[in-house]
Amino acid sequence: MRSAVRALGRGLLKRCPRCGHGRLFRRYFGLVPRCPGCGLRFEREEGYWVGAMIVNIAVTELTFGIVLVAGILLWWPDVPWAALTVVAVAVNAIVPVVFYPWSKTIWMALDVLLHRMDVRDKDAAGDGHAGPRVFDRKTIRP
Repeated sequence: MRSAVRALGRGLLKRCPRCGHGRLFRRYFGLVPRCPGCGLRFEREEGYWVGAMIVNIAVTELTFGIVLVAGILLWWPDVPWAALTVVAVAVNAIVPVVFYPWSKTIWMALDVLLHRMDVRDKDAAGDGHAGPRVFDRKTIRP
């Protein structure tokens, strides 16, 4: 249970779910192929990021539902449907873009929890390290 909370917490902080290393994104949409700390390969197979899309859609629709219900309750019985529709459409357009990096790291955390590293991943990662580990501009040899 503790490892699940730790992995999901790391995903929420946009860190590697296995080792907790940060700096996984080169740009807002650009994820590095491997963790700089432990060498975990992020895209394990073709179609891997479908899970991240599901996480992103789930968060977007949950946010949409909360905004919709809150708007209805706030303005009941004279609900401004046109304004609420505009806000709801804006939520469905903005939340997926804003939440994009978190959807990837949360999906990686769920994947690490649900699937142990198989032989292919261990072979690809070598000894589990991607070379020298870099933390706060200091180089630590594995």
